[in-house]
Amino acid sequence: MADQNESPEAQEMAAVQDPAAQKNAQLLALLHRLFGAETFTDVEEPYGLLTVTTTRERIHDIVAGLQQDQELQLNFLTTMCGMHFPDREGQELGMVYHLHSLTQNIRLRLKIFFPIADPVVPTLTDLYATANWMERETYDFYGIIFPGHPNLVRILNVDDMDYHPMRKEYALEDGTREDKTDLFFGR
Repeated sequence: MADQNESPEAQEMAAVQDPAAQKNAQLLALLHRLFGAETFTDVEEPYGLLTVTTTRERIHDIVAGLQQDQELQLNFLTTMCGMHFPDREGQELGMVYHLHSLTQNIRLRLKIFFPIADPVVPTLTDLYATANWMERETYDFYGIIFPGHPNLVRILNVDDMDYHPMRKEYALEDGTREDKTDLFFGR
């Protein structure tokens, strides 16, 4: 997709030259028509994959609408995972959703961000059966809570763990170790 600051003519010319960009431009136009342009921010196309950011308050309705839309048929939740950006005040935690239409060959990435003090996101288990395991994994590793989930318990870590290991709250290495030197690790 062309730069948002370019003229509509330049964007259209770029879309004509790149079929993936043309498909993404059509998908973005459809998203704006279905949910409103103000619903989506930070529109990007890394590696040709349309990526939009929205809010957690709208995520369930958007995903439900995309799943039920007969034109898009985004009926496969490829992946859903958590993110932790400790330097982004008020948006420390986030979720990424990858939706795929097997019949239309359309892919879409949705992102949401929210404060670490309020790690609550609506469950998608009522829309996609695959969301069950992915939400449990996200809860297990990031501590994000999904109200309405049928069995939100740890799935990979031990039950008595009192922290969430994928949060960037701990040093990557033990600074007190003396059995390795930087000489051997190229640092």
